Amino acid sequence: MDNYTLITDVTADLDASTYEELGVVCIPMGFMFGETEYMHYPDGREMSVKTFYERLEAGEMPKTAQINPLVYHSYFEASLKEGKDVLYLCFSSGLSGSYATASMIARELEEEYPGRTVRVIDTLCASVGEGWVVINAAKAYRAGATLEELEAIVRKDIARCCQWFTVENLMHLRRGGRLNSFEAIVGSALKIQPVLTIDPEGKLTVVSKERGTRNALLYLMRRLREEAKEPETQTLLIAHADCPEKAEMLRAMVAEEYPQAELHVYDIGPIIGSHVGNGMCALVFGGARKDFPQE
Repeated sequence: MDNYTLITDVTADLDASTYEELGVVCIPMGFMFGETEYMHYPDGREMSVKTFYERLEAGEMPKTAQINPLVYHSYFEASLKEGKDVLYLCFSSGLSGSYATASMIARELEEEYPGRTVRVIDTLCASVGEGWVVINAAKAYRAGATLEELEAIVRKDIARCCQWFTVENLMHLRRGGRLNSFEAIVGSALKIQPVLTIDPEGKLTVVSKERGTRNALLYLMRRLREEAKEPETQTLLIAHADCPEKAEMLRAMVAEEYPQAELHVYDIGPIIGSHVGNGMCALVFGGARKDFPQE
């Protein structure tokens, strides 16, 4: 644990206290309203999650940006200067070019610091899917796993991370190309809530279209029952984009069925929120995914 640093990025949607407790370094990312850029940190120091969603609800359309190569260089080099290696758990390459950029900087720094290792792992996850991988990795990290041991643990967790999301604001999915204009307009009128997951390439894919909030959450619960391995002995994560009532409804469903499970609820921050809009709710757990080969 003392000879390397565990790093992730803010798209994991964990809060500041969780990062502090886990001993994980979190790299911020930028987003823009108009011509003004803000950096999103876990503590919301430049803009709170509440303010972000208020502006989104008011009709402002944010844009996001990848992590600057100089930012990666700064965060990675800080550890190398202390004589520590780096293990970075990155936002899905299927949704961002961050993995390619981080890998390039890692190669450059390994040349600058012979004998040091900068390992970049594509989590193929987003939001608390990435966060779930980070939490499990941090537990092994704090227990003393070597960098090589932790990399093996992470790759197994990536293959068993089940990420399920339900979305209310179909117009944001339309902007991202996940639904066409007709589907978005008709779906909104009929109160259709798509359910999405992350495929083996780390890309968002629509798997179901449920009518109404309750049916959408029941679909997530069905996936939990079908896919989870021993849910009462693992960490389960819920996250929401400015819809605490929906998150509480899902939390109550999970807690009633699996009262012994370690269950945490987080806010979805501005980076992911820019692409899904208000009303997204996520459930993440470890299980036997049909689209990933299991050992």
